[in-house]
Amino acid sequence: MKETSYIEISKSALESNINFIKNYLNPEVELVSVVKGNAYGHGIEEFVPLAHEVGINSFAVFSAYEAFRVIKETPKIGRLMIMGFIDDDELQEVITKGIEFFVYDQNRLLKAIEICKKHQLVAKIHLEIETGLNRTGFTTEELNEVQEIIAQNKDYIVNVGVCSHLAGAENISNYYRIKNQIISFQKSVKNLEQNGLNFETKHLACSAAIINYPRVIYNLVRVGIMQYGFWPSNEVKMAFMVKQKSNEDPLKRVISWKSKVMSLKKVSKGEYIGYGNSLQAEVDMKIAGVPVGYAHGFNRSLSNQGKVLINGKRLDVIGVVNMNMMLIDITSLESIEIGDEVVLIGAQGGQNISVASFSDMSSQLNYEMLSRLPDDINRKIIA
Repeated sequence: MKETSYIEISKSALESNINFIKNYLNPEVELVSVVKGNAYGHGIEEFVPLAHEVGINSFAVFSAYEAFRVIKETPKIGRLMIMGFIDDDELQEVITKGIEFFVYDQNRLLKAIEICKKHQLVAKIHLEIETGLNRTGFTTEELNEVQEIIAQNKDYIVNVGVCSHLAGAENISNYYRIKNQIISFQKSVKNLEQNGLNFETKHLACSAAIINYPRVIYNLVRVGIMQYGFWPSNEVKMAFMVKQKSNEDPLKRVISWKSKVMSLKKVSKGEYIGYGNSLQAEVDMKIAGVPVGYAHGFNRSLSNQGKVLINGKRLDVIGVVNMNMMLIDITSLESIEIGDEVVLIGAQGGQNISVASFSDMSSQLNYEMLSRLPDDINRKIIA
């Protein structure tokens, strides 16, 4: 069977991005590749082995389900950590497999200790501290009791790391909130260490923080969006450009998304095109059907706004994006045939369609657009 669209994952682009990020880090800093959200839409099963090939051995995911998927793809994992959800029924397997995980409430800590005592296991934990994001993590008041619990069960707990999440390091408007988070984190870690808790790693920096707040690069960083070739925000990109006095974007997009022309049709002036009355032909037109719609991750809000590339030319998505197809205005093309390549994200003939362009038109973040790409779109590795 032939797919209606497919995604290409570029090894050379990933390698270039990883090298760029590593140039920002001291050699002793561990780079952990964040592959939550199906590797930001790139596909865990495709991306993880590729990342391993270009020198990445440590990964972070959101859930145990994602962690188990990662393990299936590469037997040589330096570090694998779960930052979010683990069902109680999954916790024993997580601990048995040596997967590290964030501990952000007493329930998880006590459950882990219970399992370890029962099965003579040792849990590898990262103690997550609440510093101002107000999502998950132990408050200062809670840490006192947590320290006692860990101290009383040190035969069953390895304090692999201490960490927190920054609340929007990609935007300057969050500067004071981030600054206060950093101060809070440093104070809490100092208190923990003075009370006898030592940690192999300290980590606070994400992609945005590496550029905007390099002082929080400890001995481990969690890098998501930048490894895939995208900036966390235009602000981060501009900050880098100004600092480096360069107009050249060093990041390369790892992902391309392509389809093909499935139908050709002529429409007379005055006729309506597609569902409803959102577009009326003002002149005689030629249109092409492409077998990709909102069921495939091409947002319906891109109706009469989106762009694609066909035969090296940027063309308009017209009418309402359907569940399984869209229509393209090809009136300006001199020649086109059924089966011609359609680029939804990526480059063709010197033109480029970026994920950012989707985001601008559909009010989505890069993160949102990418992670909504369905798992069942075929993904192919290219050089």
